[in-house]
Amino acid sequence: MSRYMTLLFAVACGMSVANIYFAQPLLDQLSSEFGIDYSMIGMVITITQIFYGLGLLLLVPLGDILNQRRLIIGQMLLSMIALVIVGTAPNSTLLFAGMALVGILAVVTQTLVAFAATMAAPAERGRVVGIVTSGIVIGILLARSISGILTDLAGWRSVYLVSAALMLVMVLIFFKLLPQVEREVKTLSYPQLLGSVLILFVQERMLRIRSVLALLIFADFSILWTSLVLPLSRPPFSLSHSAIGAFGLVGVAGALAAARAGKLADRGYGQRTTGIALILLLISWLFISYTEQSLFALVIGIVLLDLAVQAVHVTNQTMILPLRVEARSRLTAGYMVFYSIGSASGSIASTHIYAHYGWEGVCLLGASVSAVALLFWAMTRRATAAEVK
Repeated sequence: MSRYMTLLFAVACGMSVANIYFAQPLLDQLSSEFGIDYSMIGMVITITQIFYGLGLLLLVPLGDILNQRRLIIGQMLLSMIALVIVGTAPNSTLLFAGMALVGILAVVTQTLVAFAATMAAPAERGRVVGIVTSGIVIGILLARSISGILTDLAGWRSVYLVSAALMLVMVLIFFKLLPQVEREVKTLSYPQLLGSVLILFVQERMLRIRSVLALLIFADFSILWTSLVLPLSRPPFSLSHSAIGAFGLVGVAGALAAARAGKLADRGYGQRTTGIALILLLISWLFISYTEQSLFALVIGIVLLDLAVQAVHVTNQTMILPLRVEARSRLTAGYMVFYSIGSASGSIASTHIYAHYGWEGVCLLGASVSAVALLFWAMTRRATAAEVK
């Protein structure tokens, strides 16, 4: 797989996944415009994540039985329509409906990851998955910066309308450049296809272990990024949307640094990489807890947290995708359902905790989830080592 095509996949993944995170720096503005209470505004993110989870289960497995090129282009076209609905929503009902569509169609990112793993040679699969997955995390982080800047310039609706236009451009590029990949495909009915995802969980212990880790690390990720806008937009900081979104740029440094995790997994260091990353994840909350005293401490915490989450995520995917060559889309779907559950849980929990216990409560929640993840990794070390052998 050429470097150019790998980077194109990464950009497409970043653009697609950004659509479900644009709203995070806008929660206060959406709350005011649509009359949604602060304690419930996290539902904007949660609904998107819930439907993203449904898309993972209902759409991503189709990549194992359908033409992946057509599936990718079709989903991106429908995403463009969903973005227009959100950008023109006159009331909260249409806003939530549009967000649900954006969420369910954003799963094209995982179809792209599975397609990239199919195109890549075995010796480079970890590197390719690492670069493409980095595109996803960078897209999530840049979504906040882009969202903040566009909101300050032209209002929050411009965020979704601009994204729709860019999505159309990417569809045209993919229509011209995305290759047709011939592969042997089993004939399965749609119910059999969905049922086989559950069967994979029963049969593959590595998938179960890595999926639980995904749930925990992305709950942690969402706990920070969903609630961060709330203290930063209030006194003593009272930062603009652009300034709040700029903290996403800080996280990109951590995500880029973690791109090599796939190479380390290719060399057999997946377990060691995971353990070190989870320790850094726990440490990151110590720095984040000083946000109200020092924005510099927050910056350090963000870099550590995003580095840790991306390193574990890349390692997870590098370790599960080779389990079943013929079922990579289903493996990805099953794994990412846990990602979605974690993200949705973290979003709603963080805003609820902030409303009742403030930033200290949010940090305690994040540190607790990090500790549970580290403990789970330690408890499953032997089982994972046995699977690798």
